[in-house]
Amino acid sequence: MNRAAHLLLTVGLLLASAMAAAAPRIEHWQTANGARVYFVAADENPMLDVRVVFAAGSARDGEHAGLASLTNGLMNEGAGEFDADAFSERLGATGAMFGLGAERDMAFASLRTLSEPRYATHALELFALALGKPRFDESAVQRDKARTLVGLKHRQQSPDALAEETFYASLYPRHPYGTPPDGTPASIAAIDRAAIVAFHQRYYVARNAVIAVVGALDRAGAEALAERLSQALPAGEAAPPLPAVTPAEGGLHHVDFPSIQSHVMLGLTGMRRGDPDYFPLLVGNHALGGNGLVSILFEEVRNKRGLSYSVSSAFVAMSEAGPFVASLMTDRKQQDEALDVLRTTITQFVYDGPPPAAIDAAKRNLIDGFPLRVASNRQIAEYIAMLGFYGLPLDYLETFPAQVAAVTPDAVKDAFARRLPPERLTTVVVGRAKADAAP
Repeated sequence: MNRAAHLLLTVGLLLASAMAAAAPRIEHWQTANGARVYFVAADENPMLDVRVVFAAGSARDGEHAGLASLTNGLMNEGAGEFDADAFSERLGATGAMFGLGAERDMAFASLRTLSEPRYATHALELFALALGKPRFDESAVQRDKARTLVGLKHRQQSPDALAEETFYASLYPRHPYGTPPDGTPASIAAIDRAAIVAFHQRYYVARNAVIAVVGALDRAGAEALAERLSQALPAGEAAPPLPAVTPAEGGLHHVDFPSIQSHVMLGLTGMRRGDPDYFPLLVGNHALGGNGLVSILFEEVRNKRGLSYSVSSAFVAMSEAGPFVASLMTDRKQQDEALDVLRTTITQFVYDGPPPAAIDAAKRNLIDGFPLRVASNRQIAEYIAMLGFYGLPLDYLETFPAQVAAVTPDAVKDAFARRLPPERLTTVVVGRAKADAAP
């Protein structure tokens, strides 16, 4: 290691140490009926952020694609004795913000409220009611199904959405990750209220939940809050592990679409959360295509050749092996050239290894930008819910900068050579079948 590189590493480690000292202190325990709790005391603002995460994402849909998303989206459409209008009116009176979402691995419900009891008490009561006793009124079910069908129709008119759906289906042909999270017109039409109620009863249970609490309260207050939310749920059982991913064989998948631009996605199954190669792959990808305007892909595809307005790559780490994906949009007449440059650049990165300067820049950017990712209570709540859901260590936030700083170009080259064989890349192109076809 030359003197400049040694100095850079030393500075990076010192900065990482300073950031680790400032990382939020995470406390962890389990409620009486089995929910896992992660808590960070934050007294700077009179706010409270709560995020409850369940292993209830679209990977649990089974034969009913879209079921997880529909179930989650209906949880604030009335709960307990309150129908949708009454629930919304009462929540609005508290000034609290209620959030819902469903992804492939997980589904979540979140609440942001002032921590003063006169505001928080009623907001938390409504939140607990929505978690444990959503009404799933038939009128609300039909309304959300109709809204979902409209959304699916719009997705079929979006080349971006078609590319993503085709990419996941091609990469995970025999795995739940390949199921479209929003479902299909046929699957949504077939879902009835009974299926939604059954899904909620199976997966929205305490032993399948992680409760993240961040805000202006002490440990005793956090314990009382977590117990209140946990007791709103039946104990139940944790969802079983998802099946392991069988890597796809690669190949080209084309979707004909009447657009001037072609939408390209290229990738393969990558890594899971907690993967031993996580940090070399994270840093390496940041240099390759994750660092915006200064990434290697941006330089080769956009700056040197003007083949695309933007190009990027990412590893999407999930419970099982999530995808590595590189994507771009390009004029259909430049499609073949753009795809060739994209493939060639990734292949050279894998076989030749990354330029050391690019790795140094990626590490600096990741370390310098890390505090901004945990700058608010809401962001901290999202992070610690993620740590709990994926079983990552409590010191993850403390050690993140040092783990990044310790990555070397050789470690990146080794990890990419083992995990990203170019010959197995799956390619999806959405656009005209012929470059000179009329739009």
